[in-house]
Amino acid sequence: MVEISKVPMLCRRAFYADLANAGAAVGMGSAADAATLTALLAAEAPKLDADYADLDPELALDLVAANHILAHNGVLDSFGHVSIRDPRNPNRYLQMQAIAPRDVAVSDLITFDLDSNAINARGRPVYRERFIHGEIYKVRPDVNAVIHSHSPGVIPFGVTEKPLRAIFHNGHFLGHGVPVWEIRHSAGEKNGMLVNTSELGKSLAQSLGGGSVVLMRGHGDAVAGPDLKTTVFRAIYTEVNARLQMQAVALGGPINFLNQYEQAKTQNVDRPWDMWRKQVGAG
Repeated sequence: MVEISKVPMLCRRAFYADLANAGAAVGMGSAADAATLTALLAAEAPKLDADYADLDPELALDLVAANHILAHNGVLDSFGHVSIRDPRNPNRYLQMQAIAPRDVAVSDLITFDLDSNAINARGRPVYRERFIHGEIYKVRPDVNAVIHSHSPGVIPFGVTEKPLRAIFHNGHFLGHGVPVWEIRHSAGEKNGMLVNTSELGKSLAQSLGGGSVVLMRGHGDAVAGPDLKTTVFRAIYTEVNARLQMQAVALGGPINFLNQYEQAKTQNVDRPWDMWRKQVGAG
């Protein structure tokens, strides 16, 4: 049996569906063709194991899509991770096994308690920095999704004295300035740059406070939100805002940042979420 990469899983399902629709639209294809396409779609359908029999499968698909979307948009690379609070138990969260975000599938789903102990890893690798997620969920009952990335545009703002601020409307959630967490304050000069203990995760969560984003000096950021769609939006537009701000700095002169009223704007996250899902074949 030939093993098919799980990377394009969502894309292949979308391709088969489009192919079937296109054939039907022009009156092409036989009953056998239609049956073959139906079988292909069924074969590609994601399977949740017994641990998640009571979990809405769409939530698992959304978590897979979020990983693929963030990789597609350059926020995640070979590293970084996404989680959602378990809707069945607020004292747990769901995250994938430790592989590259663009490679994840629903079969990679693992449940963790808020101390970031894996409930059902069964020998699968877990992310060393999962403590970022558990400790934020502990202190922020309003947060239902967390993303940790090495988003490249934010790095300069974590190592200089220039604060990352809301410079355009889609970056409104950044406010007047994003806090920077310094690992040396918690782990000393000799540190591994990773949030790989509960103590470091707790320190990072304290720096995040009630905000949406915290920068990690020389490392990346952690992004929190009330739901997965909003958190993906924030992670992507934190990167966009950082690049725009650097461009404005290069032009010289004072920058006209968003004021407190503009920062409080409401945001439609459904439209970009639907577009991003289509980009990775999950729409």
